[in-house]
Parts: sequence; C-alpha cells; structure tokens
Amino acid sequence: MIWASGLLSVSSLVIGWAFSVGCCCFIHGYGPKWTARLLARTLRIMTAIPTVVYGFASVFLLVPLIRNGLGGSGFSWLTASIVLSLLIMPTMVLSMDSAFRTIESETRLTSAALGFTREQNIAMVVLPASRQWILSSALLGFGRAAGDTLIPTMLAGNAVQYANTPLDAMRTLTAHIGLVLSSDVGGTAYLSLFVAGGILLFVSISANILFRLLSRKSL
Repeated sequence: MIWASGLLSVSSLVIGWAFSVGCCCFIHGYGPKWTARLLARTLRIMTAIPTVVYGFASVFLLVPLIRNGLGGSGFSWLTASIVLSLLIMPTMVLSMDSAFRTIESETRLTSAALGFTREQNIAMVVLPASRQWILSSALLGFGRAAGDTLIPTMLAGNAVQYANTPLDAMRTLTAHIGLVLSSDVGGTAYLSLFVAGGILLFVSISANILFRLLSRKSL
C-alpha cells in the first residue's frame, strides 16, 4: 500500500503538473485570447466540482473505455492516475496563474522594449522567474494527490498487491483507511490505520522540508 500510494501520487503529479504548466503558458500567451479565457473559466469551474462526481463519472465513462480498449477490469492504476491528475490540475493551474499574471505585468514593457514577443516573454522571462511558485504548485498537487481518498477507493481496484503495470489494481493508504473505517471497529486491521496515518504524516512533512530546501536554492 505504501508502494501504491507513492506510485499513484507521483504518476498523477507528473501528468497533472505537465498539463498545468502547459495550460498556464497557453492562457498567458500561446493561445488565442478567446480560447485562453474559455480554458481559464473551465478550470475555475472544475475546482468547484466535488471529488465524488469525478469518480462517479469515471466509473461509467473511463473504466469501460479502458476495459474495452486496453483490457483488464478497468479499475486500475492507470484509471485512478488519469482521474487524479485531472482532479489536481485546476488547483495547480490557479496557483501558477497568479504568479504568471504578476510577473507578466511587471515585465511586459521591458520585454517589448527588448523586442520579445509575448510567447518569448513567457518562455524566457516569466517561466524562469516563476520557478518558486511552480515548485510550490507541484508540492500542493502532490499533497492533494497523496491525501485523496475517494478516487483511489472508487477507481484503483483496492487489491493489496504490487502494481507492476498500469492496468494492475492497487490499494493506497488513504483507500485502506477509508475501507477499514467503513467496516471494522477493532482488531489488527483497525490498528493498522494508525500506521497508515503516521506514514502519510511523515510523507507530508518530508515533502514540506524538501520544498523549503528547493525554494532556498532557487532563491
């Protein structure tokens, strides 16, 4: 379950973080204005959608698609990773967007005087200057992915095993906590909740310390 939690969190973060940076670049210079505004509004609306809606829609739409197209039961590491990356992406985009917007407004005139286009300003000025906020959004996304319970419970398959391929089922620590609390009142399984919670707390503190170290180096 420790392996499943780390694997699902990291894979979801990689997918969601890459798309988040791309969305911010599209909104602030690489896309047409009307399309950029539409994308920004859609992402803001996505932040208000409850997690259970993502899971419920994926059970009827994404799971059959993966089952029929790739094989397996459809409840797998791949399914949970895709939906979880979609869940954390709007939060990371909004976190980066505020930094992009501030730095772009401060550097627009200077970049224009140097002959930079808006796209060149984003790539050569805004992105390097926003490094600390991009790292902080990655930490925020990782914490959101590692702490989510519903998506792994509904879509990952809940099999206590090592997921060696994206189509294998898995059970994360958060899903284990939710499943045990919903069924057991005592016993060894109930005591394992304290171990799972302690591991998640240790991971969150370690990630926070790592982010602070990276922030100091970037400054």
